[in-house]
Amino acid sequence: MLVGVSMVFSLPWAFPVFGETIEFESAGFWGICDAIGCSLVSGAILYALGRKEHGTILRKEALAVVGLSWIYAGVLGCLPFLFSGTMVDADLPMTIPDALFESISGFTTTGASVLRELEDPALVPRSVLFWRSFTHCLGGMGIIVLFVAILSHLGAGGKALMRREVPGPTSEAVRPRVRESAIVMWTIYVAFTLILALILWLEGMSVFDAFCHSFGSMATGGFSTHNASIGYFKSPLIEFTIALFMIAAGTNFSLYFLSMKNIRSQDKSWKHFIAPLRNDIEFRTYLIILGAATLFLTYNLMKNQIYSNLPDAIRYAGFQAVSIMTTTGYGTGNYDTWNESSKMLLLLLMFVGGSAGSTAGGIKVIRFVLFAKIIWLEIEKSFRPNVIRPVRIGTTNIEQGIRHDVTVYFSLVLAIFIFSSLLLTAIEPNTEWQMNKPEKLIDCTSAVVATLNNIGPGVGELGPTENYADFTLAGKSLLTVLMLLGRLELFAILVLLVPSFWKNY
Repeated sequence: MLVGVSMVFSLPWAFPVFGETIEFESAGFWGICDAIGCSLVSGAILYALGRKEHGTILRKEALAVVGLSWIYAGVLGCLPFLFSGTMVDADLPMTIPDALFESISGFTTTGASVLRELEDPALVPRSVLFWRSFTHCLGGMGIIVLFVAILSHLGAGGKALMRREVPGPTSEAVRPRVRESAIVMWTIYVAFTLILALILWLEGMSVFDAFCHSFGSMATGGFSTHNASIGYFKSPLIEFTIALFMIAAGTNFSLYFLSMKNIRSQDKSWKHFIAPLRNDIEFRTYLIILGAATLFLTYNLMKNQIYSNLPDAIRYAGFQAVSIMTTTGYGTGNYDTWNESSKMLLLLLMFVGGSAGSTAGGIKVIRFVLFAKIIWLEIEKSFRPNVIRPVRIGTTNIEQGIRHDVTVYFSLVLAIFIFSSLLLTAIEPNTEWQMNKPEKLIDCTSAVVATLNNIGPGVGELGPTENYADFTLAGKSLLTVLMLLGRLELFAILVLLVPSFWKNY
């Protein structure tokens, strides 16, 4: 029912706004209306069948609710595409797998797409295009977090749900008063989104474009309303604004809460406002990686004469580094024409991602910090076997359970990446790649990296100017599962595949 009500916000865009001329919108309007009806009816039926009179949500139930809710949200989210008759291109209507791929890509903030002609309202109605971007807004902070914020009676069950959806191993976002935590997170998120939309409108975007790109930036999703993405606007000011807000979206949102709390409790100075950010090792590491990546890319672009002057090199290198590391996936140019070392760096940044408790995907910076400390300690133990040294983040000792979780998470990501790359390479037909696409290995590996880490565009034939339309049904299905695995950090989806999870004992 929450997804159905959310679709209402897309309906006004089927009508003229500020004197615009709108064509081909009736199909989009009625398609969304039909999708709203299906969502509300199915929600009412499920509510009647499954509601609990009393009691709380247990651990297994929380895992099931999170995993199944995201899958079902993706199913409901694909209905506007199907009912409106949205087309992949002029000769190819969207199939159910295409629509499901697009919907789950939106909710998981991956930004991978199968649509080739975004700017033709005869193929993609504007109201449907808005819904496509609005799925980013819902998925960015999390459908379940919004669910917890709205419902007041969940109690300890709400905390269990939040823990399964808020990303990162040491996020401070889940505080004891879980509903208040969810409300605070969503309030900050919505405030940033509206501020960015206003700024983009003042900088020259239409109201429609401003909202859609604000959703994509703050959710670190990357869906654009133009085939050329942010490069369509050819505006350094717009690029700088979006890059700044992408950095903000990739930061732990609980730090913003702590900053505001400091200002309320102490004198209102910038010193107290930035203290939580300045003292957070993850945030400092996050900025250092972004700065180092920008410098490396700028040097490469100048050295290989891809851009003739330093300001342009910094502009394109900085935006792309931020866009890829925050897992947004926006583009201002075709980075697939860059040299190989630059593309390799972008591929590595896809694995890093943003901070825990942010809207960004990837493994998360804090896990890399912890993993580096764990490896360093193990190296020291090889020549000092009796050493007992705690792993610390700032002044906090990291308990053995979290260290174990981090190691397991890295191992699982590596295993899923290897297995999925092999499987996708095996199931995609060789004939198509031999005829049209010379680098099947790079393309399939890049697709796995980009979807597992919720990036969207990859390298090779999946660069910022291309899409996923040419993959087979089996390939798209695999990549759809990878998007869910990446957004829910593996376990909430993997447990659904374990038979014993469904046994009541």
